[in-house]
Amino acid sequence: MIKITLPDGSVKEFEKNSTPMDVAKSISEGLARNIISADFNGTTIETTTPLSNDGKLVLYTWNNDEGKKAFWHSTSHIMAQALEELYPGIKLTIGPAIENGFYYDVDFGNYSVSEKDFPAIESKMMEIARGKHNFKMRSVSKSEALDYYKKQGNEFKIELIENLEDGTITFCDHSTFTDLCRGGHIPNTGIVKAVKLLSVAGAYWRGDENKPQLTRVYGISFPKQKDLKEYLELLEEAKKRDHRKLGKELELFTFSSKVGQGLPLWLPKGAALRERLENFLKKAQKKAGYEQVVSPHIGQKELYVTSGHYAKYGEDSFKPIKTPKEDEEFLLKPMNCPHHCEIYNSKPWSYKELPKRYAEFGTVYRYEQSGELHGLTRVRGFTQDDAHIFCTPEQLDDEFKKVIDLVLYVFGSLGFENFTTQVSLRDPENPDKYIGSNENWEKAETAIINATKEKGLNYIIETGEAAFYGPKLDFMVKDALGRSWQLGTIQVDYNLPERFDLNYKGSDDKLHRPVMIHRAPFGSMERFVAILLEHTAGNFPLWLMPEQAIILSISEKYEKYAEKVLNLLENNEIRALVDNRNETIGKKIREAEMKKIPFMLIVGENEANDGTISVRKHGGEDLGSISVEEFTNLINLEISRTLKQF
Repeated sequence: MIKITLPDGSVKEFEKNSTPMDVAKSISEGLARNIISADFNGTTIETTTPLSNDGKLVLYTWNNDEGKKAFWHSTSHIMAQALEELYPGIKLTIGPAIENGFYYDVDFGNYSVSEKDFPAIESKMMEIARGKHNFKMRSVSKSEALDYYKKQGNEFKIELIENLEDGTITFCDHSTFTDLCRGGHIPNTGIVKAVKLLSVAGAYWRGDENKPQLTRVYGISFPKQKDLKEYLELLEEAKKRDHRKLGKELELFTFSSKVGQGLPLWLPKGAALRERLENFLKKAQKKAGYEQVVSPHIGQKELYVTSGHYAKYGEDSFKPIKTPKEDEEFLLKPMNCPHHCEIYNSKPWSYKELPKRYAEFGTVYRYEQSGELHGLTRVRGFTQDDAHIFCTPEQLDDEFKKVIDLVLYVFGSLGFENFTTQVSLRDPENPDKYIGSNENWEKAETAIINATKEKGLNYIIETGEAAFYGPKLDFMVKDALGRSWQLGTIQVDYNLPERFDLNYKGSDDKLHRPVMIHRAPFGSMERFVAILLEHTAGNFPLWLMPEQAIILSISEKYEKYAEKVLNLLENNEIRALVDNRNETIGKKIREAEMKKIPFMLIVGENEANDGTISVRKHGGEDLGSISVEEFTNLINLEISRTLKQF
């Protein structure tokens, strides 16, 4: 007999070589019908995998992220089989599950595949799925695996196998199809009831621009046709909310091939929006005791060698900048933290002067391959709302909780209400990925978990997701479409103070190391604006809108009154503009709606005579005729509802 520990802590005994399906049946027939994958002692397995020893078992259904991952990875195998049958002689490479669906990178040789081919591929996939073929894992020797793919002439799979150890290699079979695979599949193809191929793109083999370019086919699948219908409706809504589309329509930002890929240009309205976001956070930071600093856009290479950033990211960053002076090299700044360490190091400190909180909206530069660039969410130059707190170990817990409060204030003021937190820890199996001592890592990880618990946050723990210098608390926000984004982050760092020899004089007159907290509630201004655009569909909170109101005159006769209203609004710090064009009022309203201006103030003969304005809200609600003073109070009341004091 073997002992199986379930997620609720209960322990059940089963005969040796029982399967996860057997365990599910012992719990309920309903669970057995819905289980599609499992995890045993941290390894993803199939529902039919024999369990030969004691361990912890987690059962996954479609409702679990891991269940969806197995479902979508299995569908990538189905798509690969369909592609091989439709395009004989192609070479398959890798086909993982991703956040929404899956993809497969394929060398199609002389074939050309585009979206017009999708219906035929989808039809073949569903034909295979209806066969209800079981997914079966089997171990193969390294020589067997190499022979199999040498006969196919697939140099991509051969390269993968050559980097694997003998005894760790497995194939997955279903129907007439075999693929190199680590595992994690649904029981059979019949569980897949709906598929949709989404797009096709180019991708370099293993992400290396110097290696062959492949064709990446993206798709998604579901256990019910109804789920696919709902997803496609969501996809259409996402297209309407695409920040690249809205950014252009609202005249917020643009890109120029002459300036360079991944380098956004902020237009006047976008620059003003950024400035309001910055001022909003600066005001809260000032109340919280932060001091504003400014650091240059470049630094000597040695600075980033000391910090460890060059060793970790140097190969993937921009090449060093050489000056006329021999052996002098600079880098475009990849991070602000080394600069802030040197600001701290500019004078001696006493424990009585700590904590020191340095904040900066600092622009940093990181090289991203052109295929990975995406609007504002993936760029090569971006501005972080960065801050670094240098404190004593005794102050760490309180400072960390204060940063959590600041992040929650930011989210609340911007309408992000649905979020969870992720405690990102190091991977104990890969210590070479990190710098610093075990002792410091344990202290930092404990501090984050304790602070998160004390603040009552809903959190999960993710092993292996820590930064190379320390663990972190990431805020995972769900937007209006239910998509998850990582926004704010707080990190505890004992290592950079060691590397930069930072210290302070303690009450014992001896020198001690400060602890460093890295934090960025927005993350990056570019990415944050993109996510906020898509979350709100361009209908920002009123306090943030580029224009809060537009005055629409019925005809040119009322221009002077419209200007008078504008002056009154501007005197009350309400952002407004006048549309005096010789156009119909209907056209002016339609265009104001498209620009998503929150309030339309219509002025004509009655309004000019009465000293009022007719107010119409974005979306069509008519608020009737009111005085400018009443409208000002209405605006201020609505802003105070969302923009609370920190």
